[in-house]
Amino acid sequence: MSAPLRRDAKMVVGAFLVSGTVHLVKPEVYEPLMPSWVPAHREVILASGVAELVCAVGMLLPPTRRLAGLAAAALLVGVFPGNVKMAVDASRTRSTAWKAATLARLPVQLPLIRGALRAGR
Repeated sequence: MSAPLRRDAKMVVGAFLVSGTVHLVKPEVYEPLMPSWVPAHREVILASGVAELVCAVGMLLPPTRRLAGLAAAALLVGVFPGNVKMAVDASRTRSTAWKAATLARLPVQLPLIRGALRAGR
């Protein structure tokens, strides 16, 4: 029997379940985040949504928790440039709330990465 999933890892699971679903149901939400050098934006968005859902389910299952946690951490690191791009783009808008939200999102990545890595232990 394995240890129960830690609270920080549960937060990653929850975030990935929500985000992965949105990736698949409303991929256009993520199109502005895509750097211009990434090909096939919609396909990458859909694939990353599937990856988030697979990681989330994998972290819930003890036999796959380690691999899924490591994959989730790698995925979070991989999408970080998109979050930076979103914050840079938001800095050019008039919306103070949007600027604040996109900047606040950046440091949230660190505890999510830590939670995913802890799930992978």
